[in-house]
Amino acid sequence: MSNTYREAILGPMRLPFLVLNPACVGLGAAIAAWSGSEISIFYLILTFIGAVSAHISVNALNEYSDFKSGLDFTTKPTPFSGGSGTLPKAPEKAHFALITGLITFAITALIGIYFLWVRGLWLLPLGVLGLFIIVTYTGWLTKNPFLCLIAPGLGFGPLMVMGTAFVLSGSYSWTSFVASLVPFFLVSDLLLLNQFPDMEADKGVGRRHIIIVMGKKAGVTVYGVFLAGAFATIIFGYLLGLFPLESLLALAALVIAIPTVIGVSKYKDDIPKLMPYMGRNVVINILTPVLLAIGLFISR
Repeated sequence: MSNTYREAILGPMRLPFLVLNPACVGLGAAIAAWSGSEISIFYLILTFIGAVSAHISVNALNEYSDFKSGLDFTTKPTPFSGGSGTLPKAPEKAHFALITGLITFAITALIGIYFLWVRGLWLLPLGVLGLFIIVTYTGWLTKNPFLCLIAPGLGFGPLMVMGTAFVLSGSYSWTSFVASLVPFFLVSDLLLLNQFPDMEADKGVGRRHIIIVMGKKAGVTVYGVFLAGAFATIIFGYLLGLFPLESLLALAALVIAIPTVIGVSKYKDDIPKLMPYMGRNVVINILTPVLLAIGLFISR
C-alpha cells in the first residue's frame, strides 16, 4: 500500500485521539472489578474493539463531512483541532474516509448486537444512543450548542464507561453512573476547548457551538464549571460511599487542572499561547480516569 493510500485511510481515523478509549474502557473495567465481578478477558477485548471502532467511525465520518462542506479548506489544523488535513491533500481519496467510517460503524453495531445477545436488552438504550451520536454528530448535533457540548461527554462517559461496566458485570450500578460523569465532564470540555481555534471557520459552515453562540468568555466559564464538575464528582462519589478512599488518588490531576483553567482564561483570544494549555487538557482527560481506575483496582 502506497503512503498516499495509507494516509488516506489512517489520517481520518485521527489515531492520536484514540488514547481516550483505553482510559474510559479501563475505568469501566475497574468498576466491574471493584464490584466483585469476574472479568472476562474476551468480553473486555471485544468491548475495547467496539469502543475504538466507534471512535474511529465518528472521527472518519466527521472528517469526510468537513471535507465535503469545505470546512477543511478554511481551518488551520493544530495538534488538537482542525481535522487531520489529510483529505484536502488528496481529495480524490476522500471516499476512503467515508468507507472507513461506515465499516467501523458496522463493527461497532455488530459487537453491540453480540452483547445484546449475551447480556440482554438492558444494554440496548446505551447502544442505540451511541450509534445515534456517531451518525448525527457532525450533521446535526454541532448545530445545537447544548447537544454539541454534551454529546462527546455522553459518548465517552455514560455510554462507554457504563457500557463497559455493564458488559463485564451484567448490571448497572450507581457507582458506574457517577464514575461515568468524570469523563463526561472532561471529554465535553476537551471538545469545547478544541473548538476555540476553529471558531470562525465553524461559524462559516453553520455550526453553533457554545463559543459561537455565547462567545469565548462564556466558553471559558463553561470549561471551568465542567472541569470543577469532574473533580467534584470524585469527591461526592467518595462521600456517598460509592467510591473507596483510594479513588481520591484521581484528585492529583488538580495539580495540572488548576493552572490549565487559569491559562485558558488568560489566553482564550491568543491561540498560539493557548496551545500548551490545550495539550495539558488532553493530559487531564487521560490522567484523571486512569487514576480513578487505579484507585478502584487497588482497593479491591
